Amino acid sequence: MIDKYKKIVIKIGSSSIIDSKTKNIKSKWITDFCKDIAKLQKNKKIVIVCSGAIALGSNSIKKRKNLRRLEDKQASAAVGQIELAYKWKQKLKNHRINVAQLLLTLDDSEIRRRYLNARKTINSLHENNIIPIINENDTVATEEIRYGDNDRLAARVAQMIDADLLILLSDVDGLYDKNPIKNKNAKKINEIFKIDKKIEQIAKNQSSELGSGGMATKILAAKICMNNGCTTIITNSNNKNPLVKASPKNSTIFYSNKTPSSSRKQWLLNHLHPSGTITVDEGALKAIKNNKSLLPAGITDVGGKFSRGDIITILSSKRKKIAIGIAAYDIADTKKIIGIKSKEIKNILGYEGRDEIIHKDDLVKFT
Repeated sequence: MIDKYKKIVIKIGSSSIIDSKTKNIKSKWITDFCKDIAKLQKNKKIVIVCSGAIALGSNSIKKRKNLRRLEDKQASAAVGQIELAYKWKQKLKNHRINVAQLLLTLDDSEIRRRYLNARKTINSLHENNIIPIINENDTVATEEIRYGDNDRLAARVAQMIDADLLILLSDVDGLYDKNPIKNKNAKKINEIFKIDKKIEQIAKNQSSELGSGGMATKILAAKICMNNGCTTIITNSNNKNPLVKASPKNSTIFYSNKTPSSSRKQWLLNHLHPSGTITVDEGALKAIKNNKSLLPAGITDVGGKFSRGDIITILSSKRKKIAIGIAAYDIADTKKIIGIKSKEIKNILGYEGRDEIIHKDDLVKFT
């Protein structure tokens, strides 16, 4: 089922990895799960979004049977996160796989500069065959700046890195037409091609014991992904080999009729108000036509008022629009490095920046 997908975000719910009674990590489960990850990582780029830090650390927060206060939850997350990260490192090291920890807040996906930083970091980890283990930064995030659940965080990460598949592992094997806990005759919906109000309503009454999301947030995550060219699978983590054996029979699959690249391309091309312009020479024009990044050496002029992460138009020497892309520098710094070689950027700007003004992954040519 998942063989054709190349870039996969896997979200693991609290109930999948944490024992609800002992509040400890399910050691056998994570051991078996890492075997699946080792198989997939040979020819796919994997990101793991893992919940469970608050539940895992709750045993250490004394005199608090139920964690109601925000500061108690944050303290619990601080304790649990280090143990969670260590367990992933330990288990995947057995398969000679290195891992890295990223803790994100809502602002990291909403503020463009931070969004790009997170995207570049994940891409760099993948280039070095390292699997990012991501969780919300619950130790500092307040209610106003929280995702509130890792389903939406996983969807944002999938959007961020142009993933083509999101797998949501939970304690249920998909979306049912009724709450399966309360209705024995509930039937699983195997495939969904469009999320409408009926689907959203069905999801509202289906929740999880340990997690903060429930089925409603999973449907929202699937909706985000479908709009960005990413297929979503909801499946039961207790199934044997839940990743490699995922199918419509044991999951609910939300199909996207787009691709991540086409969705991103469409988003860039439909941007109505670019913040500035960059004029390039013939050499840079040729490089862009050959799907290369735009380097400072090929720039002859800049205009407008743009910041790093803003959308800008690329013009030929004859002022013809040839492409559109996302700026890696603001206009002030771009002016300072016009026409220079990338290796000279640090000396001129005084800091280590990108080699390119617009990376090829953030650039779309006009036809």
